[in-house]
Amino acid sequence: MLGSVDKRRLTTALAKYLFNPVVRTLFRLGLPAPGTAILETIGRRSGQPRRTPVTDGLDGDAFWIVAEHGRRAAYVRNIEVNPRVRVKVGRRWRVGSAHVLLDDDPRERLRAIVGERPLSRLNAATVRLMQTDLVTLRVDLDAEG
Repeated sequence: MLGSVDKRRLTTALAKYLFNPVVRTLFRLGLPAPGTAILETIGRRSGQPRRTPVTDGLDGDAFWIVAEHGRRAAYVRNIEVNPRVRVKVGRRWRVGSAHVLLDDDPRERLRAIVGERPLSRLNAATVRLMQTDLVTLRVDLDAEG
């Protein structure tokens, strides 16, 4: 059986080199993968935009994310340094401020996200399979216009 560090390394490599490039390419081509969105953070060291596929957690003026590797995920560490982010749902970008919610139940949050979006089931199942340390994030989206 894999230890949590080995599992994190394996699943991070699979996401980085296999899954995420495919999803990002689909979005770039204008063919967003159902149930997914793109989270754009600013790299804490590089200062460059970093785009990560996440489960579509749009709920009005909030966007919910369950990070499968908790505060060890690169995008979570980026948010802790600079909480201003962009989220692309479908073909539209929204801007907002992200917050790590340590007191939220990430498993329940993931169930709530999927309950509202049946197309997110595969994405959520992947999060549950790959998870080592779940944490919830909320992005408070700026008013449009």
